[in-house]
Amino acid sequence: MKSRRTKVLHEICGRPMLWYVIEALRGGGIEEIVVVVNDALAKSIETFGVASVLQSERLGTGHAVRVALERFEPRRGGRIVVACGDMPLVTAELFRSAAGALDGDAASVMAMVTAKMPLPSNFGRVVRREDGVERIVEVSDAMPAELEIDEMNAGIYAFREEALRDVITRLRADNAQGEYYLTDAVASFAGAGKAVRAVPAPDHLDVLGINDRTELALARKEMNARLCARYMRDGVTIDDPDTTYLEPELEIGADTVIYPNTTIARLSRVGRDCVIGPNSRLSNARLGERVAVRESVVSDAAIGDGVTIGPFAHLRGEAQLSDGVHVGNFVEIKRSSLATGVKVGHLSYVGDATVGEGTNIGAGTITCNFDGEQKNETVVGRDVSIGSNTSLVAPVEVGDGALTGAGSVVTKDVPAGERVAGNPARPLPKKNA
Repeated sequence: MKSRRTKVLHEICGRPMLWYVIEALRGGGIEEIVVVVNDALAKSIETFGVASVLQSERLGTGHAVRVALERFEPRRGGRIVVACGDMPLVTAELFRSAAGALDGDAASVMAMVTAKMPLPSNFGRVVRREDGVERIVEVSDAMPAELEIDEMNAGIYAFREEALRDVITRLRADNAQGEYYLTDAVASFAGAGKAVRAVPAPDHLDVLGINDRTELALARKEMNARLCARYMRDGVTIDDPDTTYLEPELEIGADTVIYPNTTIARLSRVGRDCVIGPNSRLSNARLGERVAVRESVVSDAAIGDGVTIGPFAHLRGEAQLSDGVHVGNFVEIKRSSLATGVKVGHLSYVGDATVGEGTNIGAGTITCNFDGEQKNETVVGRDVSIGSNTSLVAPVEVGDGALTGAGSVVTKDVPAGERVAGNPARPLPKKNA
């Protein structure tokens, strides 16, 4: 990968590639997962919620499995599934099939996933015999006829535990690399008259291993296509899946429409009948029903029903919008709570503020929340009219039903029902009855 980051921590659709393998193992019914790690990966493996064992010497796949087996107490009748951490497109069904291939046949001690690969390929070729797999031939050792075989070793295996513990001790490092190859177990079993079952993968992309950033991009594109397809089957309209970017673990309600150049990420939840995009980004956003977000960014925010946002708005920092709020073009809302029916139509910044029901905030309004040392709060009551280009210098409170004139600089609290204007803002003369 030519990176300071360990390969399996490189992300695909918002998750490290190792995360996908672990989730597929869990989905496939694997009860206990141990990851063989190097020093770099050992520092972050706890975030995945699995156990790990350090392979201090990198002496091949067979050696890695031996190190992992040392962590387990032997279990009579147990099964061991061996997987690679750089196969993010692998499915739970494939792991379940590999383990299930050992059912009902005591002669079968090993199952291995194979895949039909486009030729030419550097994957090891699978040589079959009548009752299963005879051996795996590496490309460097293959004869011309063997190079024409398009069934290849995918690198996923299931073993009867007793057989694996026995064969792992008999592997030898008598090869050019001086490593212990797990694939040598196939020939060892076959030579002893034991069966190795082949489990064909439905799609060779399911077992795509990532070795460089080109393959990383290919896997990301395929994963994104699968995610889009899944949400579309659940009733979401995606106008152009090629330019819509999704992640796992999202919630998107039926009859929501997603337009091009839109990203929805970080456990976002979107209700029914929403319209998202074009050119929008949601990140840890919680949207109610009938919400429209157009050409805007919503990050770490909670949005009620019937809210309209954008174009070119930015909501962040745990902003909270209640039902029926309108946030228009070039408006930023940060760490603020807007009650039902609030309107912020144009060119405004509302930060560290609480705004009451039915209030209208005019174009160009700014909450001046930073005094050079700390952020301060602004409180605006119900049914307030904030005039265009008003500056609310926090900490400040504007009472229910109050009004500020255009261009006001509000430095002091405004009582309920008061009308103020000017710089600094002062009460306007009351109209004669």
